[in-house]
Amino acid sequence: MQNSILNNQAFYNLTPIAIELVDFINDGEDARHFRFRLLTPQSIDKPEPGQFFMLSVPGAGEAPFTFTVTPNDQGVFCSLVRKMGEVTTALFQCQSGDILGIRGPFGKGWPVNALANKKILMVAGGCGLAPLAGLIDQLITNHHHKHLALVYGARNRALQMLNPERLRWQQEISLFDVLEDTGETQASTEENHILEGTPLNAMDSVLRTLDWTPDTLLLCGPEVMMNTAAKNFIQRGLSAQAIWLSIERRMHCAVGLCGHCYLSEHHLAHHYVCKDGPTYRWDHLQPHEKTE
Repeated sequence: MQNSILNNQAFYNLTPIAIELVDFINDGEDARHFRFRLLTPQSIDKPEPGQFFMLSVPGAGEAPFTFTVTPNDQGVFCSLVRKMGEVTTALFQCQSGDILGIRGPFGKGWPVNALANKKILMVAGGCGLAPLAGLIDQLITNHHHKHLALVYGARNRALQMLNPERLRWQQEISLFDVLEDTGETQASTEENHILEGTPLNAMDSVLRTLDWTPDTLLLCGPEVMMNTAAKNFIQRGLSAQAIWLSIERRMHCAVGLCGHCYLSEHHLAHHYVCKDGPTYRWDHLQPHEKTE
């Protein structure tokens, strides 16, 4: 019966809550780091790192984004947005003080409790750094982990994002920038602590630099990169149960009704990224062998 699906919570999650665009900074090519404010603080549940929300721009529609900073007591939160469609183009035309809408938070975030006392390696590519940002800040603040390192890949300097955050993080954790095109001489690259190539082909150098061996791997970025990195670390001896990744899909409703984010290629029956993800453990995405 539809009432079992369209319950009061689902109806609530389909209704945007008013927010104000406070300000923004340009943060990478065609990317901005926006700061918003809930007009009614505490009007949404406290998000977990890795969860997402639906941002509504009047006259343009809505699209999913992740929290880089979750709402504080005044209802202020942040999100990194790259201009790449109708909704984001409309958002980039908005000014401070404009009223927008938000639904959420949605989905399952990173396994924060499972990261206690772990030696964590994060690998992110491009916009994939955004879903990890809140988790990095939380781990640094709470000292929840034993070791933490971040490998961040981008095609070039212009496409690097969350630049102020990365400058701050490198004072607290091991951070490796990897660029496919450094635009610099080898000597300059080494001086600026930049690795050339992709996160995966720079991994041997990263692991040699660290004085500890990761026992937990968190991945976010292009799926090809995540899948290749996961398989590579399994070959290195890491358990599939110690690998987590955040999967991106085009989510429309965020409550499992429209079916746009259905996961059919990962052997998961009736799984929707908006509800069952976007964070998954690697072994849960693999086909299970039938036993006699």
